[in-house]
Amino acid sequence: MLWLIIGASASGKSEYAENLAVSIGRKKRIYIATMRPADDECLRRIARHQKMRAEKGFSTIECYCDLKKLKIPPQSTVLLECLSNLVANELYIGAGKNTESAVIEGIRSLKKQAENLIIVSNEVFCDGEKYDPQTQEYIAVLGRLNQEIAKIADTVIEIVYSIPIFHKGEERK
Repeated sequence: MLWLIIGASASGKSEYAENLAVSIGRKKRIYIATMRPADDECLRRIARHQKMRAEKGFSTIECYCDLKKLKIPPQSTVLLECLSNLVANELYIGAGKNTESAVIEGIRSLKKQAENLIIVSNEVFCDGEKYDPQTQEYIAVLGRLNQEIAKIADTVIEIVYSIPIFHKGEERK
């Protein structure tokens, strides 16, 4: 199954995604980390997320670009955190103009290999009115990818103030 979990910064989406992975991933749990440790803020976020994942049984794979190269054990539950960082990495240091196709190919590859794939993405579309052309391109690419992934996802959840809102699929009981 494929889940897309979207939310604003600090909305609780990461914790929700991790708890979902633990509840459905009875076998191998894999965390694909896409944030490049570029500065102190990134290092703090990475440390916070590592602390949140501690004791949850995840194996971590760092993959900043080119998801399709990854080989995942069968029957794994994969948590990709996060699409927003992956898109930035591909757009500016990876696939460039081919970012959308590279990301979709990578996600389709992971979906074929894993029993469960949970993708976390950021809601960045309400933050401002005017951006430089590079930022506008990033927002447009991320928006199109969120739409494409939502189409192929079994479940789409928006996290608002730690509350899950189901846009597609049903809540697990």
